[in-house]
Amino acid sequence: MIDKNFMYAVVGASANPEKYGNKIFQDLLSWWYKVVPINPNEQKILWSTSYPSLSEIPFSIDVVIFVVPPIITEKIIDEAIWLWINNIWMQPGSESDVAIQKCLQHWVTIVHNSCIMIQRKTNM
Repeated sequence: MIDKNFMYAVVGASANPEKYGNKIFQDLLSWWYKVVPINPNEQKILWSTSYPSLSEIPFSIDVVIFVVPPIITEKIIDEAIWLWINNIWMQPGSESDVAIQKCLQHWVTIVHNSCIMIQRKTNM
């Protein structure tokens, strides 16, 4: 699921460099991955346009990375499934049994209990 040809959306991307949403977004950008931030409270993050929701992105997304509390993951997972996004990555701390079950019920590929930054480094 880590592929430079994919378009990624980071739900919970942040302009605050102390937050993991910023660290993950910045890490992917620094390695030239195609990535877009999702945060309803930010207009720009690291010079990239931030979108308030997945449905407002004007292009298709291959992978959604969740870096939010589990209750938020549960709310946004329905939108991702409705948009036919077939790859979900739940960063440690964002996992939800409810969201995982929804993904499995809709044949969505899911990764959880694994950090995308660590996996990216091991795939190099």
